[in-house]
Amino acid sequence: MTILVTGGAGFIGSNFIFYELEKHPEDRIVCLDKLTYAGNLSTLKNVLDAPNFRFVKADICDRAAVYQLFEEEHPDIVVHFAAESHVDRSIENPGVFLETNIMGTAVLMDACRGYGIKRYHQVSTDEVYGDLPLDRPDLFFTEETPIHTSSPYSSSKAAADLLVQAYHRTYGLPVSISRCSNNYGPYQFPEKLIPLMIANCLADKPLPVYGEGINVRDWLYVEDHCKAIDLIMRKGRVGEVYNIGGHNEMRNIDIVKLIIKELGKSEDLITFVKDRKGHDMRYAIDPAKIHAELGWLPETMFAEGIKKTIRWYLDNKEWWETIISGEYQKYYQEMYGNR
Repeated sequence: MTILVTGGAGFIGSNFIFYELEKHPEDRIVCLDKLTYAGNLSTLKNVLDAPNFRFVKADICDRAAVYQLFEEEHPDIVVHFAAESHVDRSIENPGVFLETNIMGTAVLMDACRGYGIKRYHQVSTDEVYGDLPLDRPDLFFTEETPIHTSSPYSSSKAAADLLVQAYHRTYGLPVSISRCSNNYGPYQFPEKLIPLMIANCLADKPLPVYGEGINVRDWLYVEDHCKAIDLIMRKGRVGEVYNIGGHNEMRNIDIVKLIIKELGKSEDLITFVKDRKGHDMRYAIDPAKIHAELGWLPETMFAEGIKKTIRWYLDNKEWWETIISGEYQKYYQEMYGNR
C-alpha cells in the first residue's frame, strides 16, 4: 500500500513514519509537510533515501499541490497529523489554526473523494472534550463525552473532527478518528513541557510552570500512540472514533520535579508564572473501546517512558540545540536546494 502521512516531519508524525517503515517495510510512505516552525526535516534524515519513502514539501491548504500529489501517488490510506497544535500560539493567533486545522482538513478530504482511498484517518486530541474536575478522579473521557472546547486550538480540532464525520455521512468517505492524550518521547518540539524542562534544566535556566502546576495530564508514550493508529487505520471500524490514552496521570509540577531529580538539578530552578487563559485542569482518557475492539493497551508506563525520553534528549543534544538556535530550518535547503 501507499500511505500518505501529513505532518510527518513533526513529533508524532515522524515517529509514526519510523514505526510504519519498520513494521510494514512492504508499504510505501509519502510524507507531506509544510515545514513550519514545528516541522524539522532533519528528524527524517535516516529515512530520506529509503526506496519506499518520499518527502514532499507542501501546504495542506494548497489545493493544487495536494491534488497533484494525489495524482502522482494515488495513496491507499491518508493519515492526517498536520496541524497547528500549540495552545499558547492559538491564543495569540487563532486565525492560522482555523486555516490549517479546518480548511487544510477539508482540502485533504476533497482530494480523497476525488481520487479514492481505502481509509482517511484523522489524528485528533482529547482536548476537544474540554477538561475534567481535579476532585473527580473517577471521571474519564469516553468516545461519548460531548465536545466542549476551551481554546482556539481545541475548537479548530473539534471542527475538523465534525467535518470528517460529515464527509463520512454525506459522501460515504471511509474515515476514522483517534483522540489521544498528551504524547511524550523522542523528537518532541522543545517548546512543549517535557523537552522544554529537560533543555532548561541542562542549561540551569528557570523552569516556567503555569499557575501552581496542579493541572493533570494523561501521558502517552509516542510509540504506543503510533501502534494504536496503525491498528485503527488497518483494522478499525469505518466511521468510528477511538480514544487513545496512557492511564498515566501526572500533575505538571510532579513531572517537572521528576525531571529535576533525574538530571540532578535543584528545585530552585522552578519558576511559577501566570496561568494560561482558559487552562484545562485535568485530562484523562478511558481507552476501553480500542482495547475491546483492537486489543490495544499502552505498554509504556510513565516511570519507564520518562527515563527513556530524558536519555534520548541527553544523547541527541544536537537535534534540539539546532532547533533552539533556529539553525534547523536551513536543513531543507541543504538537502533539496540543489536537487
